[in-house]
Amino acid sequence: MVGRRLFQYAMYFKKIIFTALFMLTIAVTAEVLSPFVAKIIIDDHIMANQPDIPTIIKLIVLYFSLFVIAGIFNYGQYYFLQKAANRIIERMRNELFRKIQTLPISYFDNLPAGKIVARITNDTEAIRDLYVAVLSNFFTGIVQMIGIFIAMFILDAKLALIFTLIIPVMVIWMMIYRKYAAKYNHVIRSKISEINAMINESIKGMPIIQAFNREDATRDEFETLNQTHFQYQNKLLILNSLSSWNLVGTIKAIVFVAFIWYFGGDAISTRTNLTVGVLYAYVDYINRLFNPIHNIVNQFSNLEASLVAGERVFRLLDEKGTPVSDEKIPRYQGNVQFNHVYFAYKEKEYVLKDIHFQASHGETVAFVGHTGSGKSSIMNLLFRFYDPSRGEILIDGKNIMDFPKQTIREHMAIVLQEPFLFTGTIFSNITMNDPKITREDAEAALRAVGADFVFNQLEHGLDEPVLEKGSTLSSGQRQLISFARALAFNPAILILDEATSNIDTETESVIQQAMEVLKQGRTTFIIAHRLSTIKNADQILVLDRGMIVEKGNHEELMEQKGKYYQMYQIQQGVAMEHVR
Repeated sequence: MVGRRLFQYAMYFKKIIFTALFMLTIAVTAEVLSPFVAKIIIDDHIMANQPDIPTIIKLIVLYFSLFVIAGIFNYGQYYFLQKAANRIIERMRNELFRKIQTLPISYFDNLPAGKIVARITNDTEAIRDLYVAVLSNFFTGIVQMIGIFIAMFILDAKLALIFTLIIPVMVIWMMIYRKYAAKYNHVIRSKISEINAMINESIKGMPIIQAFNREDATRDEFETLNQTHFQYQNKLLILNSLSSWNLVGTIKAIVFVAFIWYFGGDAISTRTNLTVGVLYAYVDYINRLFNPIHNIVNQFSNLEASLVAGERVFRLLDEKGTPVSDEKIPRYQGNVQFNHVYFAYKEKEYVLKDIHFQASHGETVAFVGHTGSGKSSIMNLLFRFYDPSRGEILIDGKNIMDFPKQTIREHMAIVLQEPFLFTGTIFSNITMNDPKITREDAEAALRAVGADFVFNQLEHGLDEPVLEKGSTLSSGQRQLISFARALAFNPAILILDEATSNIDTETESVIQQAMEVLKQGRTTFIIAHRLSTIKNADQILVLDRGMIVEKGNHEELMEQKGKYYQMYQIQQGVAMEHVR
């Protein structure tokens, strides 16, 4: 299966590969013919009593011309094979990256980022060796061996028949080798992925590692992974050592002994037809025969590593994704309705149970509840990061399952508790490089959230460079950029997931004033722990263990003196205690 998929990729660039293989065939043919020319020179001219000097010179020129031709065509096949391999890997990496754009969020929840990175970089690079080294050496070796055997049978069929015993020996050894190499390579590739994942996680979590003095423990954990990788690399090294010079050298010695025994026996019996030219040609062919054998045997490790890497890559490519849709729909009003929705991340372990509510256009709906009560899960369903197990979600009366995910999200925006910024500039992070959003739109969005005075103080303003995760900016600045990003896209539905929790009181006050204006004309959902930030919401839904237990505005819920009342009193009490 893996081999077939790799062959299909090769067929995308078959013209380049066929050109390379044609050049390779010419080069090999020239090399195979050179001993024949040498035989003619030796038998017909050099060993004659009166050598024909002009003819000898012509044959010598032909002899060296064959090597020149072989060199030129070897260069051509190397260039074209490298070009084809680079194209194949480029296409494969593009397809892998396109694939991960279509995968559901649940896939990334269950697989560390480092392992995905390893498949796109390390594993595809291992596959590249298949087309450059393995394909080249295998094809060269097979063509050379076929040509050499034909030449040997022409010179002496009985002797050539002895050499054919090499072929079953190689096939048997390859079967034995693959049995063990496949197991070792699976472990090695897996450990490389785990090492990448751990390095990625350690870099992201370095402040926590150093804050809690876990440097030594983290180092020990890494060294354990690295030691396992080292052990299996050594096992593979032992296997490869047995299959390189040791195996080929032993077979070569046996073949030379058989050749000497055969030639010596014929010479003693005086029935020999072997001339000095034939002897020279056979010795040359024996040496030439073991060069491709050695190259082929040495590529067993690359072949097996490429097949294992290909299996991992194609497993990712075969993951079920949702094709990215370019379908557009007019901006909807934003009337949202959840009809008896149930949802479980794991089968039958429901985190949402019978969720039923309605949010009208222009309303602000807030979700409150303890950690794990299901607030974020509701937003994940609305954004179609996940789909409900039961029930339906409607926008303007239409089931969101009837539209492509990208189409539904086109008129939604979200601001997360931990804002994520990409490497680039403040402007590129606000517009996400969408050409529809102009510089004036970005500036207007910053003014709307009251952040223009903050970024005008920076040296480059909107063009201020942003590093990965916005590490050079304060948490408040990063969150303001997230607000501006959401508003620049002018969504019909705006989701704020604990969006003001990492902002200082002064900045929060600015955002709260701006939000009162910005909520007009769009449906806003707010997930909040600080209840003081949602007192003006049109609806407040109180969640407990995945169910809506209370519903109403702030005044109505305070009058009920239920869970919301208790949570509000606790927070107020904590605030008062903090003042004391």
